[in-house]
Amino acid sequence: MTTVLAPVAGTAVGLTAVPDPVFSQLMVGPGTAIDPRREPGEAVAPIDGTIVKLHPHAFVVVGDDGRGVLVHLGIDTVQLKGEGFTLLAAEGDRVEAGRPVVAWDPAAVEAGGRSPVCPVVALDAAAGAVTAVAEGGVDVGDPLFQWS
Repeated sequence: MTTVLAPVAGTAVGLTAVPDPVFSQLMVGPGTAIDPRREPGEAVAPIDGTIVKLHPHAFVVVGDDGRGVLVHLGIDTVQLKGEGFTLLAAEGDRVEAGRPVVAWDPAAVEAGGRSPVCPVVALDAAAGAVTAVAEGGVDVGDPLFQWS
């Protein structure tokens, strides 16, 4: 069982609320999404593991059990080409859950006409593998869901 922690503070809204079918239709896996607070902050590692992919707008941490968790900071934020994001870690870094990975400003993303909502996905997990999904307000580091 893996407990996935909230990488950002805000309101857990579920993947079906994400304005992108890749996430809302669970194409990359189950999980949930967080509508972040509109203030500058840091997105943190949701599990202990190694950062295997790191882009300014998204990252994947893979735990020792081989499970990967994707954190995507906003929708269509790849189009920003890194503007407004600051990397605080590097690909290949070993991280503990809660370690800052990327600094960003959800309000700036929204001001640019994009959704700042953050999908947090259990990559390639079976549909029923994600349980105890948080609802409502979450702070950084709160349990977000269980992956069995």
